[in-house]
This record gives sequence, C-alpha cells and structure tokens, in this order.
Amino acid sequence: MNSAVLAESYVFSWVVLPVLIFLARICDVSLGTVRLIFVSRGFRYLAPVIGFFEVLIWILAIGQIMQNLANPICYLAYAGGFATGNYIGIIIAERLSLGVVLIRVITQKEADSLVARLRERGYGVTSIDGQGSSGPVQVIFTIVPRREVDPVVGLIKQCNPHAFYSIEEVDFVERGVFPLRKSWRELELTRLLRPSRKGK
Repeated sequence: MNSAVLAESYVFSWVVLPVLIFLARICDVSLGTVRLIFVSRGFRYLAPVIGFFEVLIWILAIGQIMQNLANPICYLAYAGGFATGNYIGIIIAERLSLGVVLIRVITQKEADSLVARLRERGYGVTSIDGQGSSGPVQVIFTIVPRREVDPVVGLIKQCNPHAFYSIEEVDFVERGVFPLRKSWRELELTRLLRPSRKGK
C-alpha cells in the first residue's frame, strides 16, 4: 500500500505537476500577448479581464514552483512553458489580425491599374506624383484592415512586381473609405462576370 502511494506521489511530482506547470505557463504568457494587443488597440474593457486570468494562472503556477523547489523538472517545465507561450501568443496575434494598417506603395511604373483595382474592391486610395532618386515616381496610400494585408500585397505584386511598398501600424482612424465585409472571391467573381453581362 505504501509503495503504491509513493509511486503515485512520484508520478504526480515528476510527471503530472511539471506538465500542469508547462500548460499553465503557455496559457498565461499567451493571454499576456493578447492583452498587450488589446491594450494597444484600445480595447479598454477586454484587456483588464484577460489580465485578471493571466495573473491568476501565473500565481497558481509560481505557487507550485515554490512548493516544489527541490524538483528541477518543474523549473524546466516553467521555462519551457514560457518559451512555448511566446510562440503561441505570436500565432494568436497573427490570427486575430486586429486593427488597420497603412500600406504605402512607391512605383516608377504607371500605377493606374493598381489604383483602379484597389478602388474596385472598395478601398480608399490616395495617389500623388513624386520624385525619386532615379526619376519620377507615383506614391499610393491606402489604409486596410490588417486581416486583408496579404490579399492587398498580392494585388500589388500582381500589378507591379517591382514596386516598393511598406506597411505601418495605424493607431486611430476616423472616417475614410473601407470595403464592405465581402469576400475577395465574391468581388473577383463579380468583376469577371461584368464583361459577359455587357456582351448580352
């Protein structure tokens, strides 16, 4: 009976407890990353709630560490959970895709087609003429939701593969022109069907 109890205690101390600490650290670090994103985006009500659970989980994890100072596996689990939590937090941040960004395009090629394609999809576009180091250029500005950066960049590369572009965070936007919440496939299908309708 005593041997069974000792075995269970050994398994809990050296296997179950480190796994729980590892998972707890993943949760609290991931929540911390999400909380910082919400703070930077101005979600003043969600950020404190996430911070509450973040600290609560951290206290539980560090409490177990302090109760098992002689167990080096707990230290490794704590550090490993922290590292993994950072990685998962970055993935969550990418999936959330909150906020908007400014995309600036500088091109020496005529950019009318790119401007027309962006406006066709409902984006507000500002284009100005400029002077670059090697001659005249056209500068295009557009503000898009972060979740749609990849499609817009793909459109830039499609219209002008050699264009220079940069992407910047935008803290606050008021008014402006933004596309309706409509999928890119629907927009592209609509564009392709227009000529056939005219032909009829």
